[in-house]
Amino acid sequence: MPRKPRLFVPGVPQHVVQRGNNRQQTFFDESDFQLYLECLRLAGEEFGVSVHAYVLMTNHVHLLVTPDSVEALSRTMQSVGRQ
Repeated sequence: MPRKPRLFVPGVPQHVVQRGNNRQQTFFDESDFQLYLECLRLAGEEFGVSVHAYVLMTNHVHLLVTPDSVEALSRTMQSVGRQ
């Protein structure tokens, strides 16, 4: 059964979970966490995503964000993933 299409509603807070491949560790020390947060901040500012809260674990991330436009969240996460 195919998954349902994602629903993007600008101005509505969304919970985002980002995991490493096979739930492998993606953050190895404090500098990795700091770099991720800096990339997230810059991408959020560039594409119009407000970050309200986050939880950074060694193998995944939880974000509470509000996108300003339909494409803002996907572009932000794409930018962070490319860093």
